[in-house]
Amino acid sequence: MRIIIVGAGEVGFHISRRLAVENKEVVVIDRSEKALKRVAEATDVQTIQGSGSSPQVLLDAGIKGADIMLAVTDSDEINILSCFYANQLSPNLTKLARIRNDDYTHFAELIKNDAIGIRKIINPDLEVVNAILRLMSVPGAVEINEFAQGKIRLIGVNLPAKSPVIGTKLLNLRDRIGETPVVIAALVRDDELIIPSGVDEIRQGDMVYFACDIRDQDEVLESLGIHSEPVSKVLIVGGGNIGYHLAKALDSKHFHTRVLETDPERCQFLSENLDRPIVLQGDGTDQDVLHEENVGNMDMVISVTGDEEINILTCLLAKSLGAKNTTTRVNNFAYMRLIDPIGIDHLVCPRLSAINSILHFIRRGKVISTASIKADAAEVLEAIAQENSDVVGKPIMELGFPRGTLVLCFQRGNDVIIPRGDTVIEPEDRLIILTARNNISKVEKALDVKVEFF
Repeated sequence: MRIIIVGAGEVGFHISRRLAVENKEVVVIDRSEKALKRVAEATDVQTIQGSGSSPQVLLDAGIKGADIMLAVTDSDEINILSCFYANQLSPNLTKLARIRNDDYTHFAELIKNDAIGIRKIINPDLEVVNAILRLMSVPGAVEINEFAQGKIRLIGVNLPAKSPVIGTKLLNLRDRIGETPVVIAALVRDDELIIPSGVDEIRQGDMVYFACDIRDQDEVLESLGIHSEPVSKVLIVGGGNIGYHLAKALDSKHFHTRVLETDPERCQFLSENLDRPIVLQGDGTDQDVLHEENVGNMDMVISVTGDEEINILTCLLAKSLGAKNTTTRVNNFAYMRLIDPIGIDHLVCPRLSAINSILHFIRRGKVISTASIKADAAEVLEAIAQENSDVVGKPIMELGFPRGTLVLCFQRGNDVIIPRGDTVIEPEDRLIILTARNNISKVEKALDVKVEFF
């Protein structure tokens, strides 16, 4: 598979690094020599200096022989123009574009028409809003991913010190939590991701990822010792695209929402376009302002300004003043490991959201969605079991998946099934598979349709 990536920023860099490990043929285009040098030093990919909106540069990159083009620069206009020229040069090419501006996303059908041919618009800001809404629905969770159109959830939680499952081997888990259908997908211990077997034991301080039917999540959380009050009072710091869309999403729900923004003109826009949320002008890093807004009484403080240092400082101040939960927006991947140790409850990352949205278009087999956990140590694939693939008609214990790969659960019709070793996969089952990053190519091959020759 040949993939052309226009843009060597954080999104382009991390996608190219992942794909290079999977032995895919990758070409990265960017105007910046410095950005391309970073990519070349970290990954085994081809780099071309130039504009992705130049037809000649696209031809030099081999656009006519490529399978997919990802336009992921920070400029919506360059991404759209790159796809336009790519469409003229190679009409059958799958084109994905990162586009954030509402002026374009509101007219998505025009961008997806035959002249431009963008198959999928990736809007990281809206992905982040959806991630925050999921976190608000389960305040005791650190991370939540949804599959099977929201019917299945993969939830990451930090176990409290008195959790009844601490010291329990996974093969004995039902003795502690009862018969509620759930599977422990992964453990994070001492910053290391463990994809467990039945003999692994849950220990004090573990972060636990579990998969279950969304209807069972509250019962599972209770059995793990996770008790949390529902979110009602919310302070959003930052009224940019993410803050605005989040406040808009909460507008019609039963939340007491306040939006804190420094720019008076933006405050005016927010006031005119939001009904129930209260818009305030002020700085989230000003303790006096936070005191005035009674931040210690907030169920959740969400800082989503464009400056991640301000976001981190705001959340730390809010937490020190008594806020129950804090969520920060982070773009720099290097900061992501710091968030939990310094006491911030949740992080959201637009760039990581963009990467997750893009990856499933690159996966072989009928992959519907993907999600990374623990940064990119492992990936969860949601895929339809196709009739002629290697996974159909076999018990799970005979699939031959490499160590570090688990079929967590699947949807068959309207039922969510937690499988056993002798469970046989049928055509059209919607599988949720967790795999270590180095196993992805083998899993893709198993999910792909076998070609029969006559």
